[in-house]
Amino acid sequence: MREGTHETVNDVSKIPPGHVFDRQSVETVIAHKDSLQDRRTRAAWLYYVQVTRLLAEARKRGEVRIRIDADISSIVEIERRFEQRFGINRALVAPTPHEGADPTRAIAFLAGQFISERVKSGMNIGVGWGRTLSASLPYIRGRELQNDGVLSLHGVISMARRFNTAEFSWQFAELFHGEGYLVPAPALVDSPETKHALLERCGISQVFELADNLDVVFLSAGGIEGMNTSYRLGHVTESDRQSLVMAGAVGDLLYNFISQDGTLVDHEMNSRVVSVNLNQLKNTRERVLISGGPEKVRVLLGCMRLLRPTVFISDEVTVKAMLMAAS
Repeated sequence: MREGTHETVNDVSKIPPGHVFDRQSVETVIAHKDSLQDRRTRAAWLYYVQVTRLLAEARKRGEVRIRIDADISSIVEIERRFEQRFGINRALVAPTPHEGADPTRAIAFLAGQFISERVKSGMNIGVGWGRTLSASLPYIRGRELQNDGVLSLHGVISMARRFNTAEFSWQFAELFHGEGYLVPAPALVDSPETKHALLERCGISQVFELADNLDVVFLSAGGIEGMNTSYRLGHVTESDRQSLVMAGAVGDLLYNFISQDGTLVDHEMNSRVVSVNLNQLKNTRERVLISGGPEKVRVLLGCMRLLRPTVFISDEVTVKAMLMAAS
């Protein structure tokens, strides 16, 4: 190459002798290298998420521990943008293979890693419920802790199926050898009067008082457009769902149906929910929201305003959609 001429070179190994680098050439080489590293890390990350279920038992026994140390630069950039836009302490974003893919397992994997590192002895922990939270259990590195308690933040379901509030809370407590506190009542009751009786006469209000002293809560949100966990289990009929939509509901947080602006909708169903008061949770030092998917973008925007989580764990497609909607 003649001195003083420049060209873009993507492969460092193919740079001819005497090549003169200008700034554009250098930046292109670096960008190409970073892009390749991002793709390798993304592939390794997604592959590990897919096979981790097969390693869950070995990890539980302490025989295997695997982690990926490299960051995906594009994901890190999205995390920082999200933190700045919504004013939260930390955003953790899981890569997804393509738009339209179910992000549940990828989010659950990232949540499992976070929970494993965050939970310590002596903590009082509150847990919600949902498909993503339940899916995180195989990815949580359990160990014996001292003097920790796990409080379920709402009532139980009436039919025991795969995703069960009581089962999730119990398994979560078992992972850390902690004390579990369940709510001995349905998540939704037939009337406000029944709810009042359960709270005042059956001691449930005393259980919910434990929520005043929580160190961390792990929550998930449910969308209302599709048939999410709550609706599949028959808690909310299709006519109920339609009337909630008419009232402005975009989804629920602990079975409390909220609007996109972060307020409880004016609907009789909210008067029948047996759960910790959402205002109590705002005082919890660390509030971790774990959820994602295109049907949950609007309810997650509502949760950002209502709950003001300190940590948000989701997937890149959901986070990008939330940033776009909030711009």
